[in-house]
Amino acid sequence: MENERKFLDWQNQIELLDGAVWSNGEIVNNGSSTASSPLDQFSIHPILDLHMGNYYFSFTNPSLSMLLTLGLVLLLVFVVTKKGGGKSVPNAWQSLVELIYDFVPNLVNEQIGGLSGNVKQKFFPCISVTFTFLLFCNLQGMIPFSFTVTSHFLITLALSFSIFIGITIVGFQRHGLHFFSFLLPAGVPLPLAPFLVLLELISHCFRALSSGIRLFANMMAGHSSVKILSGFAWTMLFLNNIFYFIGDLGPLFIVLALTGLELGVAISQAHVSTISICIYLNDATNLHQNE
Repeated sequence: MENERKFLDWQNQIELLDGAVWSNGEIVNNGSSTASSPLDQFSIHPILDLHMGNYYFSFTNPSLSMLLTLGLVLLLVFVVTKKGGGKSVPNAWQSLVELIYDFVPNLVNEQIGGLSGNVKQKFFPCISVTFTFLLFCNLQGMIPFSFTVTSHFLITLALSFSIFIGITIVGFQRHGLHFFSFLLPAGVPLPLAPFLVLLELISHCFRALSSGIRLFANMMAGHSSVKILSGFAWTMLFLNNIFYFIGDLGPLFIVLALTGLELGVAISQAHVSTISICIYLNDATNLHQNE
């Protein structure tokens, strides 16, 4: 019995030391606490639990983040346009709003052809709201301890899928049943028609996924990279060794550079998503006229 007790004590000590972090012959982490994962920043936590019969509704941190984004946009517009309009000499905030306002019509006019200016203006509110929402969501995710809404595929998929349905409705409103002609380009040999119809249909349907996947993948990959390198630099900084402290300058500069790059990605992804919407609208309204 005594030998068995000693064996169990020895086994427990091995389990406690398993995964421990050593520095200068001393244990700095006994492995009892679970190391944080770079993906922890994307976890969803309920803030308010709501139950309605057999249905469960909850107000989560993504919901709070989207409400904050909407509030920030409305507050910015209200501050700029208060007292009936902006200033004759715009300040920084008014210049930002005017820049966003001028950017979207120029993008619509460049990417959507074959339509009059009045018809293009009908698409301006939807495209402008989508661009502003994505831009502020991406930029808000760069704030420390905030939540990046666009890093969740479910949210980006819902946004891209709803836009895809709207663009399809616009195509049917403009062309009627002739909208199905996009499945078969003119001049295609008859033996290849079934294959091309299937290929064009799959390509058209995947547009609902491509925009959401691109935005989700870029935002998650960038934030995960920043988290991994930041944790590595933070660990090296607090190790009791002067060589680790000096060597920490390299990862620290990489983190700063990667943060600036991620800021550019946040802005460019809102731009790319908006361009994709304009291209899809152009295809739905003009069909094969541009080919």
